[in-house]
Amino acid sequence: MGKPVLLTVDDDPGVSRSVARDLRRRYGEEFRIVRADSALDALDALRELKLRGDVVAAMLADYRMPQLNGIEFLEQAMDLFPRARRALLTAYADTDAAIQAINLVDVDHYLLKPWDPPEEKLYPVVDALVETWRATGDTAVEETKVVGHRWSAPSFKARDFLARNAVPYRYFSVDEPEGQRLLEASGRVAEDVPVVITPDGVCLCHPSDTEIAAAVGLSTQPAAEFYDLVVVGAGPAGLGAAVYGASEGLRTVLVERRATGGQAGQSSRIENYLGFPDGVSGAQLTDRARRQARKFGAETLSAREVTQLEARGSARVVHFGDGSEIAAHSVVLATGVSYRKLDAPGVDELTGSGVFYGSAVTEAPACAGQDVYIVGGANSAGQAAVFFARHAKRVVLLIRGESLHSSMSHYLIQQLEGIENVSVRNHTEVAEAHGDGHLERLTLRDNRDGTASSLETVDASYLFVFIGAAPRTEWLDGVLVRDERGFVRTGPDLLRENKRPPGWTLERDPYFMESSVPGVFVAGDVRAESVKRVASAVGEGAMAVTLVHRYLGER
Repeated sequence: MGKPVLLTVDDDPGVSRSVARDLRRRYGEEFRIVRADSALDALDALRELKLRGDVVAAMLADYRMPQLNGIEFLEQAMDLFPRARRALLTAYADTDAAIQAINLVDVDHYLLKPWDPPEEKLYPVVDALVETWRATGDTAVEETKVVGHRWSAPSFKARDFLARNAVPYRYFSVDEPEGQRLLEASGRVAEDVPVVITPDGVCLCHPSDTEIAAAVGLSTQPAAEFYDLVVVGAGPAGLGAAVYGASEGLRTVLVERRATGGQAGQSSRIENYLGFPDGVSGAQLTDRARRQARKFGAETLSAREVTQLEARGSARVVHFGDGSEIAAHSVVLATGVSYRKLDAPGVDELTGSGVFYGSAVTEAPACAGQDVYIVGGANSAGQAAVFFARHAKRVVLLIRGESLHSSMSHYLIQQLEGIENVSVRNHTEVAEAHGDGHLERLTLRDNRDGTASSLETVDASYLFVFIGAAPRTEWLDGVLVRDERGFVRTGPDLLRENKRPPGWTLERDPYFMESSVPGVFVAGDVRAESVKRVASAVGEGAMAVTLVHRYLGER
Protein backbone atom coordinates (compact mmCIF):
# COMPACT_ATOMS: atom_id res chain seq x y z
CA MET A 1 0.00 0.00 0.00
CA GLY A 2 1.36 3.43 -0.99
CA LYS A 3 0.98 6.77 0.70
CA PRO A 4 -2.50 7.75 1.89
CA VAL A 5 -4.28 10.04 -0.55
CA LEU A 6 -5.49 13.62 -0.28
CA LEU A 7 -7.97 14.15 -3.11
CA THR A 8 -9.15 17.50 -4.47
CA VAL A 9 -11.82 18.03 -7.12
CA ASP A 10 -12.79 21.32 -8.79
CA ASP A 11 -14.19 21.88 -12.30
CA ASP A 12 -12.03 24.99 -12.68
CA PRO A 13 -8.63 23.60 -13.80
CA GLY A 14 -6.82 26.65 -12.48
CA VAL A 15 -8.34 26.28 -9.02
CA SER A 16 -7.76 22.53 -9.10
CA ARG A 17 -4.07 23.00 -9.86
CA SER A 18 -3.73 25.68 -7.18
CA VAL A 19 -5.26 23.52 -4.46
CA ALA A 20 -3.12 20.54 -5.46
CA ARG A 21 0.00 22.72 -5.51
CA ASP A 22 -0.64 24.10 -2.02
CA LEU A 23 -1.43 20.65 -0.65
CA ARG A 24 1.68 19.12 -2.24
CA ARG A 25 3.87 21.85 -0.76
CA ARG A 26 2.74 21.08 2.79
CA TYR A 27 1.78 17.38 2.71
CA GLY A 28 3.64 15.91 -0.26
CA GLU A 29 6.15 13.95 1.81
CA GLU A 30 3.49 12.02 3.75
CA PHE A 31 0.55 11.97 1.33
CA ARG A 32 -0.10 11.40 -2.34
CA ILE A 33 -2.02 14.34 -3.80
CA VAL A 34 -4.64 13.37 -6.38
CA ARG A 35 -6.62 16.03 -8.23
CA ALA A 36 -9.59 15.78 -10.60
CA ASP A 37 -11.33 18.35 -12.81
CA SER A 38 -14.82 16.89 -12.44
CA ALA A 39 -16.84 14.91 -9.92
CA LEU A 40 -17.17 11.95 -12.30
CA ASP A 41 -13.40 11.84 -12.88
CA ALA A 42 -12.89 11.98 -9.13
CA LEU A 43 -15.26 9.05 -8.58
CA ASP A 44 -13.39 7.04 -11.24
CA ALA A 45 -10.14 7.83 -9.44
CA LEU A 46 -11.61 6.77 -6.10
CA ARG A 47 -12.81 3.45 -7.55
CA GLU A 48 -9.33 2.76 -8.91
CA LEU A 49 -7.78 3.60 -5.55
CA LYS A 50 -10.24 1.27 -3.84
CA LEU A 51 -9.42 -1.62 -6.17
CA ARG A 52 -5.69 -1.13 -5.60
CA GLY A 53 -6.17 -1.15 -1.84
CA ASP A 54 -5.10 2.46 -1.33
CA VAL A 55 -6.43 4.63 1.50
CA VAL A 56 -7.97 8.09 1.16
CA ALA A 57 -7.38 10.33 4.16
CA ALA A 58 -9.34 13.43 3.09
CA MET A 59 -11.34 14.86 0.20
CA LEU A 60 -11.81 18.53 -0.73
CA ALA A 61 -14.67 19.09 -3.17
CA ASP A 62 -15.91 22.24 -4.87
CA TYR A 63 -19.59 22.97 -4.17
CA ARG A 64 -20.52 24.22 -7.68
CA MET A 65 -19.69 21.59 -10.30
CA PRO A 66 -21.61 20.35 -13.36
CA GLN A 67 -22.93 16.77 -13.45
CA LEU A 68 -22.63 16.41 -9.65
CA ASN A 69 -22.24 19.23 -7.14
CA GLY A 70 -19.89 18.86 -4.19
CA ILE A 71 -22.55 17.50 -1.86
CA GLU A 72 -23.72 14.88 -4.37
CA PHE A 73 -20.12 13.88 -5.06
CA LEU A 74 -19.29 13.44 -1.39
CA GLU A 75 -22.44 11.34 -0.87
CA GLN A 76 -21.18 8.85 -3.47
CA ALA A 77 -17.57 9.09 -2.37
CA MET A 78 -18.54 8.14 1.20
CA ASP A 79 -19.74 4.75 -0.07
CA LEU A 80 -16.20 4.02 -1.24
CA PHE A 81 -14.20 5.60 1.60
CA PRO A 82 -16.51 6.20 4.57
CA ARG A 83 -13.68 7.06 6.95
CA ALA A 84 -12.12 9.72 4.70
CA ARG A 85 -12.58 13.19 6.13
CA ARG A 86 -14.51 15.71 4.03
CA ALA A 87 -14.32 19.44 3.30
CA LEU A 88 -16.35 21.62 0.93
CA LEU A 89 -14.91 24.48 -1.15
CA THR A 90 -17.50 27.18 -1.64
CA ALA A 91 -17.87 30.76 -2.77
CA TYR A 92 -19.31 33.30 -0.35
CA ALA A 93 -22.59 33.44 -2.30
CA ASP A 94 -23.12 29.70 -1.75
CA THR A 95 -22.43 29.66 1.98
CA ASP A 96 -26.07 29.33 3.09
CA ALA A 97 -26.78 26.50 0.66
CA ALA A 98 -23.59 24.71 1.68
CA ILE A 99 -24.41 24.98 5.39
CA GLN A 100 -27.95 23.66 4.88
CA ALA A 101 -26.66 20.71 2.86
CA ILE A 102 -23.76 19.84 5.14
CA ASN A 103 -25.88 17.60 7.38
CA LEU A 104 -26.45 15.26 4.43
CA VAL A 105 -22.83 14.11 4.31
CA ASP A 106 -21.53 15.17 7.73
CA VAL A 107 -18.87 17.45 6.23
CA ASP A 108 -16.09 18.27 8.69
CA HIS A 109 -15.32 21.77 7.36
CA TYR A 110 -16.17 24.19 4.59
CA LEU A 111 -13.66 26.60 3.05
CA LEU A 112 -14.41 29.92 1.43
CA LYS A 113 -12.62 30.81 -1.80
CA PRO A 114 -10.03 32.21 -2.04
CA TRP A 115 -8.04 30.46 0.70
CA ASP A 116 -5.00 32.73 0.54
CA PRO A 117 -2.84 32.70 2.50
CA PRO A 118 -2.96 28.89 2.80
CA GLU A 119 -0.96 29.00 6.04
CA GLU A 120 -3.91 30.75 7.71
CA LYS A 121 -6.96 29.43 5.87
CA LEU A 122 -6.19 26.11 4.15
CA TYR A 123 -3.56 24.30 6.19
CA PRO A 124 -5.26 24.54 9.61
CA VAL A 125 -8.39 22.94 8.10
CA VAL A 126 -6.45 20.15 6.38
CA ASP A 127 -4.38 19.62 9.55
CA ALA A 128 -7.64 19.04 11.46
CA LEU A 129 -8.91 16.65 8.76
CA VAL A 130 -5.69 14.64 8.84
CA GLU A 131 -5.60 14.56 12.65
CA THR A 132 -9.19 13.26 12.82
CA TRP A 133 -8.52 10.69 10.09
CA ARG A 134 -5.46 9.41 11.94
CA ALA A 135 -7.43 9.15 15.17
CA THR A 136 -10.28 7.18 13.59
CA GLY A 137 -8.02 5.22 11.27
CA ASP A 138 -8.71 3.71 7.88
CA THR A 139 -6.47 0.69 8.02
CA ALA A 140 -7.88 -2.81 8.24
CA VAL A 141 -9.76 -3.02 11.52
CA GLU A 142 -9.98 -6.29 13.42
CA GLU A 143 -13.53 -5.95 14.57
CA THR A 144 -15.16 -7.27 17.69
CA LYS A 145 -18.15 -9.44 16.80
CA VAL A 146 -21.47 -9.41 18.64
CA VAL A 147 -24.02 -12.17 18.10
CA GLY A 148 -27.43 -11.31 19.46
CA HIS A 149 -31.14 -11.07 18.88
CA ARG A 150 -33.03 -8.01 17.69
CA TRP A 151 -35.33 -7.95 20.72
CA SER A 152 -32.80 -9.08 23.33
CA ALA A 153 -32.24 -6.36 25.94
CA PRO A 154 -28.78 -7.72 26.93
CA SER A 155 -27.81 -7.80 23.23
CA PHE A 156 -28.80 -4.15 22.88
CA LYS A 157 -26.85 -3.26 26.03
CA ALA A 158 -23.65 -4.88 24.70
CA ARG A 159 -23.95 -3.17 21.31
CA ASP A 160 -24.74 0.18 22.90
CA PHE A 161 -21.73 -0.07 25.22
CA LEU A 162 -19.36 -0.76 22.33
CA ALA A 163 -20.86 1.95 20.12
CA ARG A 164 -20.77 4.64 22.79
CA ASN A 165 -17.16 3.82 23.62
CA ALA A 166 -16.17 4.05 19.92
CA VAL A 167 -15.12 0.38 19.74
CA PRO A 168 -15.46 -0.98 16.16
CA TYR A 169 -17.73 -4.01 16.09
CA ARG A 170 -19.89 -5.98 13.72
CA TYR A 171 -23.30 -7.25 14.73
CA PHE A 172 -24.72 -10.60 13.61
CA SER A 173 -28.25 -11.72 14.36
CA VAL A 174 -28.87 -15.29 15.48
CA ASP A 175 -31.29 -15.43 12.53
CA GLU A 176 -28.46 -14.88 10.02
CA PRO A 177 -26.33 -17.75 8.66
CA GLU A 178 -23.10 -16.04 9.75
CA GLY A 179 -24.49 -15.53 13.25
CA GLN A 180 -25.31 -19.24 13.43
CA ARG A 181 -21.81 -20.13 12.19
CA LEU A 182 -20.21 -17.96 14.86
CA LEU A 183 -22.35 -19.51 17.59
CA GLU A 184 -21.46 -22.99 16.39
CA ALA A 185 -17.75 -22.18 16.27
CA SER A 186 -17.87 -20.78 19.80
CA GLY A 187 -19.82 -23.72 21.16
CA ARG A 188 -22.83 -21.56 22.03
CA VAL A 189 -26.51 -21.65 21.17
CA ALA A 190 -29.09 -18.94 20.47
CA GLU A 191 -30.20 -18.86 24.10
CA ASP A 192 -26.69 -17.76 25.13
CA VAL A 193 -26.82 -14.37 23.40
CA PRO A 194 -25.31 -11.90 23.56
CA VAL A 195 -22.04 -13.54 22.64
CA VAL A 196 -19.12 -11.13 22.21
CA ILE A 197 -16.07 -12.39 20.30
CA THR A 198 -12.92 -10.29 20.48
CA PRO A 199 -10.44 -9.94 17.58
CA ASP A 200 -8.07 -12.40 19.26
CA GLY A 201 -10.79 -15.05 19.49
CA VAL A 202 -11.87 -14.70 23.13
CA CYS A 203 -15.56 -15.58 23.47
CA LEU A 204 -17.67 -13.90 26.15
CA CYS A 205 -21.18 -15.07 26.94
CA HIS A 206 -23.56 -12.62 28.62
CA PRO A 207 -20.60 -10.38 29.55
CA SER A 208 -20.81 -7.41 31.89
CA ASP A 209 -19.69 -3.97 30.73
CA THR A 210 -16.48 -4.39 32.74
CA GLU A 211 -15.73 -7.72 31.08
CA ILE A 212 -16.35 -6.26 27.62
CA ALA A 213 -14.21 -3.21 28.39
CA ALA A 214 -11.27 -5.33 29.55
CA ALA A 215 -11.57 -7.70 26.57
CA VAL A 216 -11.57 -4.95 23.90
CA GLY A 217 -8.70 -3.00 25.42
CA LEU A 218 -10.46 -0.22 27.32
CA SER A 219 -8.64 0.73 30.51
CA THR A 220 -10.43 -0.52 33.63
CA GLN A 221 -7.61 -0.55 36.20
CA PRO A 222 -5.93 2.60 37.56
CA ALA A 223 -2.23 3.05 36.87
CA ALA A 224 -1.64 4.57 40.32
CA GLU A 225 -3.17 4.56 43.78
CA PHE A 226 -3.04 8.32 44.34
CA TYR A 227 -3.79 11.27 42.05
CA ASP A 228 -4.05 15.03 42.24
CA LEU A 229 -7.57 14.91 40.81
CA VAL A 230 -10.22 12.23 40.36
CA VAL A 231 -13.07 13.21 38.03
CA VAL A 232 -16.17 11.04 38.47
CA GLY A 233 -18.35 11.05 35.35
CA ALA A 234 -17.27 11.56 31.73
CA GLY A 235 -20.04 13.73 30.34
CA PRO A 236 -19.27 17.24 29.04
CA ALA A 237 -18.52 18.56 32.55
CA GLY A 238 -16.26 15.65 33.42
CA LEU A 239 -14.45 15.77 30.10
CA GLY A 240 -13.97 19.52 30.52
CA ALA A 241 -12.51 19.01 34.00
CA ALA A 242 -10.21 16.23 32.76
CA VAL A 243 -8.91 18.32 29.85
CA TYR A 244 -8.22 21.39 31.98
CA GLY A 245 -6.89 19.40 34.93
CA ALA A 246 -4.44 17.36 32.87
CA SER A 247 -3.40 20.32 30.68
CA GLU A 248 -2.50 22.28 33.81
CA GLY A 249 -0.24 19.59 35.19
CA LEU A 250 -2.52 17.75 37.59
CA ARG A 251 -2.26 13.96 37.71
CA THR A 252 -5.82 13.35 36.56
CA VAL A 253 -7.95 10.23 36.26
CA LEU A 254 -11.41 10.23 34.70
CA VAL A 255 -13.80 7.52 35.90
CA GLU A 256 -16.89 6.57 33.91
CA ARG A 257 -19.53 3.94 34.71
CA ARG A 258 -20.99 3.51 31.23
CA ALA A 259 -19.49 5.53 28.37
CA THR A 260 -17.86 8.90 27.82
CA GLY A 261 -20.15 11.67 26.67
CA GLY A 262 -23.04 11.05 29.06
CA GLN A 263 -26.46 12.03 27.75
CA ALA A 264 -24.87 14.57 25.41
CA GLY A 265 -22.83 11.77 23.83
CA GLN A 266 -26.09 10.15 22.68
CA SER A 267 -27.33 13.28 20.91
CA SER A 268 -27.61 12.89 17.16
CA ARG A 269 -26.75 16.56 16.56
CA ILE A 270 -26.07 19.53 18.83
CA GLU A 271 -26.59 22.71 16.81
CA ASN A 272 -26.31 25.48 19.41
CA TYR A 273 -22.84 24.67 20.77
CA LEU A 274 -20.38 27.53 20.32
CA GLY A 275 -17.91 27.09 17.48
CA PHE A 276 -19.88 24.49 15.47
CA PRO A 277 -22.13 26.49 13.13
CA ASP A 278 -23.10 23.37 11.20
CA GLY A 279 -23.80 21.34 14.31
CA VAL A 280 -21.87 18.45 15.79
CA SER A 281 -23.06 15.04 16.90
CA GLY A 282 -22.65 14.09 20.53
CA ALA A 283 -20.41 11.21 19.47
CA GLN A 284 -18.12 13.53 17.48
CA LEU A 285 -17.87 16.06 20.30
CA THR A 286 -17.19 13.28 22.80
CA ASP A 287 -14.53 11.69 20.62
CA ARG A 288 -12.68 14.98 20.21
CA ALA A 289 -12.84 15.72 23.94
CA ARG A 290 -11.70 12.20 24.81
CA ARG A 291 -8.70 12.48 22.48
CA GLN A 292 -7.92 15.93 23.85
CA ALA A 293 -7.89 14.65 27.44
CA ARG A 294 -5.66 11.74 26.43
CA LYS A 295 -3.31 14.12 24.62
CA PHE A 296 -2.70 16.03 27.85
CA GLY A 297 -2.12 12.84 29.82
CA ALA A 298 -5.44 12.27 31.56
CA GLU A 299 -6.10 8.62 32.40
CA THR A 300 -9.55 7.15 31.72
CA LEU A 301 -11.13 4.23 33.55
CA SER A 302 -14.10 2.67 31.77
CA ALA A 303 -16.98 0.60 33.16
CA ARG A 304 -16.11 1.41 36.77
CA GLU A 305 -19.01 2.21 39.09
CA VAL A 306 -18.26 4.52 42.01
CA THR A 307 -20.21 3.45 45.08
CA GLN A 308 -18.81 5.57 47.90
CA LEU A 309 -16.94 8.80 48.59
CA GLU A 310 -14.86 9.14 51.74
CA ALA A 311 -12.84 11.93 53.33
CA ARG A 312 -9.84 10.18 54.87
CA GLY A 313 -7.73 12.87 56.48
CA SER A 314 -6.48 15.16 53.70
CA ALA A 315 -7.18 12.51 51.06
CA ARG A 316 -10.42 12.08 49.19
CA VAL A 317 -11.10 8.40 48.54
CA VAL A 318 -13.32 6.99 45.78
CA HIS A 319 -14.58 3.43 46.30
CA PHE A 320 -15.59 1.12 43.44
CA GLY A 321 -18.25 -1.55 43.32
CA ASP A 322 -15.67 -4.36 43.34
CA GLY A 323 -14.25 -3.18 46.66
CA SER A 324 -11.16 -1.44 45.26
CA GLU A 325 -10.43 2.26 45.72
CA ILE A 326 -8.30 5.17 44.55
CA ALA A 327 -7.43 8.35 46.42
CA ALA A 328 -6.61 11.91 45.47
CA HIS A 329 -6.02 15.38 46.82
CA SER A 330 -9.29 16.51 45.20
CA VAL A 331 -12.40 15.22 43.45
CA VAL A 332 -14.72 16.68 40.82
CA LEU A 333 -18.16 15.07 40.76
CA ALA A 334 -19.65 15.32 37.27
CA THR A 335 -22.03 12.36 37.29
CA GLY A 336 -24.77 14.19 35.40
CA VAL A 337 -28.34 12.99 35.42
CA SER A 338 -30.30 10.03 34.10
CA TYR A 339 -33.64 10.02 32.35
CA ARG A 340 -36.46 9.29 34.75
CA LYS A 341 -38.24 6.00 34.28
CA LEU A 342 -41.55 6.07 32.47
CA ASP A 343 -44.13 4.99 35.02
CA ALA A 344 -46.59 2.91 33.01
CA PRO A 345 -47.49 -0.79 33.06
CA GLY A 346 -45.41 -2.93 30.68
CA VAL A 347 -42.59 -0.41 30.20
CA ASP A 348 -40.06 -2.01 32.57
CA GLU A 349 -40.61 -5.46 31.08
CA LEU A 350 -40.02 -4.19 27.53
CA THR A 351 -37.05 -1.89 28.24
CA GLY A 352 -34.31 -2.82 25.78
CA SER A 353 -36.83 -4.71 23.65
CA GLY A 354 -38.50 -1.83 21.87
CA VAL A 355 -38.53 0.63 24.78
CA PHE A 356 -35.32 2.64 25.12
CA TYR A 357 -34.08 5.53 27.26
CA GLY A 358 -32.13 8.05 25.24
CA SER A 359 -31.44 8.01 21.52
CA ALA A 360 -30.14 4.42 21.23
CA VAL A 361 -28.66 5.26 17.82
CA THR A 362 -27.68 1.63 17.26
CA GLU A 363 -31.39 0.94 16.72
CA ALA A 364 -31.82 3.54 13.95
CA PRO A 365 -31.36 1.19 10.94
CA ALA A 366 -33.96 -1.21 12.35
CA CYS A 367 -36.50 1.64 12.49
CA ALA A 368 -36.71 1.83 8.70
CA GLY A 369 -40.35 1.80 7.64
CA GLN A 370 -41.56 1.78 11.26
CA ASP A 371 -43.58 4.21 13.38
CA VAL A 372 -41.38 5.63 16.15
CA TYR A 373 -42.80 7.25 19.26
CA ILE A 374 -40.75 9.65 21.40
CA VAL A 375 -41.78 10.78 24.89
CA GLY A 376 -40.49 14.19 25.95
CA GLY A 377 -40.55 17.82 24.96
CA ALA A 378 -37.02 19.08 25.66
CA ASN A 379 -34.09 19.48 23.26
CA SER A 380 -32.88 15.89 23.60
CA ALA A 381 -36.27 14.61 22.45
CA GLY A 382 -36.35 17.08 19.55
CA GLN A 383 -32.85 16.14 18.40
CA ALA A 384 -33.85 12.47 18.51
CA ALA A 385 -36.97 13.18 16.46
CA VAL A 386 -34.90 14.91 13.76
CA PHE A 387 -32.47 11.98 13.72
CA PHE A 388 -35.00 9.14 13.61
CA ALA A 389 -37.07 10.94 10.97
CA ARG A 390 -34.30 10.06 8.49
CA HIS A 391 -34.93 6.36 9.08
CA ALA A 392 -38.50 5.86 10.29
CA LYS A 393 -41.71 5.95 8.33
CA ARG A 394 -43.22 8.31 10.91
CA VAL A 395 -42.04 9.93 14.16
CA VAL A 396 -44.56 11.01 16.78
CA LEU A 397 -43.54 13.23 19.69
CA LEU A 398 -45.71 12.73 22.78
CA ILE A 399 -45.78 15.67 25.20
CA ARG A 400 -47.90 16.28 28.28
CA GLY A 401 -48.18 20.03 27.84
CA GLU A 402 -49.87 22.45 25.49
CA SER A 403 -46.91 22.92 23.13
CA LEU A 404 -43.14 22.58 22.73
CA HIS A 405 -42.42 26.28 23.12
CA SER A 406 -41.94 26.23 26.88
CA SER A 407 -39.36 23.41 26.88
CA MET A 408 -37.58 23.23 23.51
CA SER A 409 -35.20 25.62 21.73
CA HIS A 410 -36.75 27.69 18.95
CA TYR A 411 -34.37 26.41 16.26
CA LEU A 412 -35.38 22.81 16.97
CA ILE A 413 -39.09 23.60 16.87
CA GLN A 414 -38.58 25.21 13.46
CA GLN A 415 -36.71 22.15 12.20
CA LEU A 416 -39.43 19.79 13.39
CA GLU A 417 -42.13 21.87 11.73
CA GLY A 418 -40.28 21.48 8.42
CA ILE A 419 -40.03 17.66 8.55
CA GLU A 420 -43.05 16.03 6.93
CA ASN A 421 -42.93 12.70 8.76
CA VAL A 422 -42.71 14.24 12.26
CA SER A 423 -45.84 15.10 14.22
CA VAL A 424 -46.50 16.29 17.77
CA ARG A 425 -49.32 15.04 20.00
CA ASN A 426 -50.02 17.49 22.81
CA HIS A 427 -51.63 16.56 26.13
CA THR A 428 -50.65 12.92 25.58
CA GLU A 429 -49.14 10.36 27.95
CA VAL A 430 -48.23 6.68 27.65
CA ALA A 431 -50.74 4.72 29.71
CA GLU A 432 -49.42 1.22 28.97
CA ALA A 433 -46.93 -0.68 26.80
CA HIS A 434 -47.93 -4.05 25.29
CA GLY A 435 -45.99 -6.83 23.64
CA ASP A 436 -44.91 -10.46 23.79
CA GLY A 437 -41.12 -10.32 24.13
CA HIS A 438 -40.91 -6.93 22.43
CA LEU A 439 -42.96 -3.76 22.10
CA GLU A 440 -45.97 -4.17 19.79
CA ARG A 441 -48.55 -1.58 20.91
CA LEU A 442 -48.95 1.51 23.08
CA THR A 443 -52.01 2.75 24.89
CA LEU A 444 -52.00 6.55 24.85
CA ARG A 445 -54.01 8.78 27.16
CA ASP A 446 -55.31 12.29 26.48
CA ASN A 447 -54.60 13.94 29.84
CA ARG A 448 -57.20 16.69 29.49
CA ASP A 449 -60.23 14.73 30.70
CA GLY A 450 -58.99 11.38 32.05
CA THR A 451 -62.11 9.44 30.99
CA ALA A 452 -62.09 6.02 29.37
CA SER A 453 -62.78 7.64 26.01
CA SER A 454 -59.43 9.43 26.26
CA LEU A 455 -57.53 6.15 25.72
CA GLU A 456 -56.26 5.07 22.31
CA THR A 457 -54.17 2.01 21.38
CA VAL A 458 -51.69 2.31 18.50
CA ASP A 459 -49.27 -0.12 16.86
CA ALA A 460 -45.68 0.67 17.83
CA SER A 461 -42.36 -1.19 17.68
CA TYR A 462 -40.14 1.57 19.08
CA LEU A 463 -40.55 3.96 21.99
CA PHE A 464 -37.74 6.32 23.03
CA VAL A 465 -38.06 8.07 26.39
CA PHE A 466 -36.59 11.48 27.25
CA ILE A 467 -38.32 12.62 30.43
CA GLY A 468 -36.96 14.59 33.34
CA ALA A 469 -33.64 14.45 35.08
CA ALA A 470 -32.78 12.25 38.05
CA PRO A 471 -29.32 12.82 39.59
CA ARG A 472 -28.90 9.26 40.98
CA THR A 473 -26.83 10.45 43.95
CA GLU A 474 -28.13 7.99 46.55
CA TRP A 475 -24.55 6.74 47.02
CA LEU A 476 -23.69 10.14 48.52
CA ASP A 477 -26.21 9.81 51.40
CA GLY A 478 -24.68 11.06 54.62
CA VAL A 479 -21.57 12.35 52.83
CA LEU A 480 -22.58 15.48 50.90
CA VAL A 481 -25.42 17.93 51.40
CA ARG A 482 -28.05 17.57 48.65
CA ASP A 483 -31.36 19.22 47.91
CA GLU A 484 -34.74 17.54 48.15
CA ARG A 485 -34.41 16.14 44.59
CA GLY A 486 -30.92 14.72 45.13
CA PHE A 487 -28.87 17.42 43.37
CA VAL A 488 -25.65 18.32 45.21
CA ARG A 489 -25.54 21.74 46.86
CA THR A 490 -22.41 23.84 46.44
CA GLY A 491 -20.92 27.18 47.47
CA PRO A 492 -23.37 29.88 48.57
CA ASP A 493 -26.23 27.40 48.25
CA LEU A 494 -24.75 25.58 51.26
CA LEU A 495 -24.88 28.61 53.54
CA ARG A 496 -28.13 28.72 55.47
CA GLU A 497 -28.73 31.64 57.82
CA ASN A 498 -25.04 32.49 57.37
CA LYS A 499 -24.09 29.14 58.84
CA ARG A 500 -21.69 26.75 57.15
CA PRO A 501 -22.78 23.18 56.37
CA PRO A 502 -22.53 20.52 59.10
CA GLY A 503 -19.06 19.01 59.31
CA TRP A 504 -17.33 21.84 57.45
CA THR A 505 -13.77 21.93 58.83
CA LEU A 506 -12.30 25.10 57.33
CA GLU A 507 -12.54 28.71 58.49
CA ARG A 508 -13.41 29.97 55.01
CA ASP A 509 -16.76 29.53 53.26
CA PRO A 510 -17.08 26.86 50.55
CA TYR A 511 -15.97 27.99 47.10
CA PHE A 512 -18.65 28.52 44.48
CA MET A 513 -18.59 24.93 43.13
CA GLU A 514 -17.34 23.25 46.29
CA SER A 515 -19.52 20.74 48.11
CA SER A 516 -20.00 20.35 51.85
CA VAL A 517 -16.74 18.36 51.97
CA PRO A 518 -13.65 20.56 51.31
CA GLY A 519 -11.79 19.53 48.17
CA VAL A 520 -14.83 17.87 46.59
CA PHE A 521 -16.20 19.99 43.76
CA VAL A 522 -19.32 19.52 41.66
CA ALA A 523 -19.82 20.40 37.99
CA GLY A 524 -22.55 20.01 35.41
CA ASP A 525 -26.11 18.77 35.66
CA VAL A 526 -25.68 17.02 39.02
CA ARG A 527 -24.99 20.36 40.73
CA ALA A 528 -28.04 22.01 42.29
CA GLU A 529 -29.30 25.05 40.34
CA SER A 530 -26.96 24.41 37.38
CA VAL A 531 -27.90 25.37 33.82
CA LYS A 532 -28.67 22.19 31.91
CA ARG A 533 -26.73 22.91 28.72
CA VAL A 534 -23.64 21.30 27.17
CA ALA A 535 -21.73 24.59 26.98
CA SER A 536 -22.37 25.47 30.63
CA ALA A 537 -21.37 21.95 31.72
CA VAL A 538 -18.03 22.23 29.91
CA GLY A 539 -17.52 25.66 31.47
CA GLU A 540 -18.29 24.36 34.94
CA GLY A 541 -15.77 21.55 34.46
CA ALA A 542 -13.09 24.09 33.61
CA MET A 543 -14.12 26.38 36.48
CA ALA A 544 -14.00 23.49 38.95
CA VAL A 545 -10.33 22.88 38.05
CA THR A 546 -9.53 26.54 38.75
CA LEU A 547 -11.05 26.12 42.22
CA VAL A 548 -9.16 22.84 42.67
CA HIS A 549 -5.91 24.77 42.16
CA ARG A 550 -7.03 27.34 44.72
CA TYR A 551 -7.87 24.56 47.20
CA LEU A 552 -4.54 22.79 46.63
CA GLY A 553 -2.73 26.09 47.19
CA GLU A 554 -4.13 26.19 50.73
CA ARG A 555 -2.55 22.91 51.71
